[in-house]
Amino acid sequence: MQPYQDLLEALDREFAHTFGGATIIRGLDGSYLSRLGTQIRDRINLIYTDTPFGLRAHHEAIARYANHLRDAAAAALEEEAVLVVVIAVYHAE
Repeated sequence: MQPYQDLLEALDREFAHTFGGATIIRGLDGSYLSRLGTQIRDRINLIYTDTPFGLRAHHEAIARYANHLRDAAAAALEEEAVLVVVIAVYHAE
């Protein structure tokens, strides 16, 4: 599906420019419950990036950015839902 591939490439470029890189894991198996209550099997790709910003200190800016990503993905795709997740991960140095 070309719009999906275009979005994935755009996010990869965005994360590389904004945060220095991204990782894409392609072809994962998933499922979700549709609005009609039917379980739908889906092939998904996972893209993630690290930020140099502390989640607590920059919560509002990161939340706005995540909402912007979700809105852009929803506008680009014909999906029932788009999931954008932000989590804090401890990095040992």
